[in-house]
Amino acid sequence: MSDYVIGITGASGSIYGVRLIQELGLRKQKVNVVITSAGKKVMHEELQVSSLDQMDKLGLSEISDQIKIWGNDDFNAPFMSGSNVPEAVIIIPCSMGKLASVANGISGNLLERIADVALKEKRQLILVVRETPLSLIHLENMVKVARAGAQILPAMPAFYHYPKTVDDMINFVVGKVLNLLRIEHNLFKGWRKE
Repeated sequence: MSDYVIGITGASGSIYGVRLIQELGLRKQKVNVVITSAGKKVMHEELQVSSLDQMDKLGLSEISDQIKIWGNDDFNAPFMSGSNVPEAVIIIPCSMGKLASVANGISGNLLERIADVALKEKRQLILVVRETPLSLIHLENMVKVARAGAQILPAMPAFYHYPKTVDDMINFVVGKVLNLLRIEHNLFKGWRKE
């Protein structure tokens, strides 16, 4: 069993983070979750829940033993130290503000600190950025974190797998994250794959 940290920020698309938590939990992976205050507000707007505490509404009840929720101000989390780094850190969705913090080494809260730790310890850091259009500052910050070792995965669903529902489009983005984590899934069929 691997240990993952999932960060949910205030960018639109909190369902991406929830779906990734579901997929990892169903695969018996340990999932540490950090939700920013803006992330909680967006979750409330988009999913009608204010946090993962309402797991039954999010379809997470059956995997609740795989999930640990941490406050973004909880500096007692074991994974905030380079001596206890998780397998991977995924910020999904990643706001441009959080991207800017990571790009500039700002670690004023738990989520920023673990992103900083992942980079310095050369661990996998995946940022599922969610914004449109992108400014030059956003693009420069993406280049900066990519040069530091992060992987940028924009929340851009594809259409070659003929999505029929919003869930199909969500699953495509989450499946791409699982691909980067080298975790097998059947959330979508690959290009020209039967």
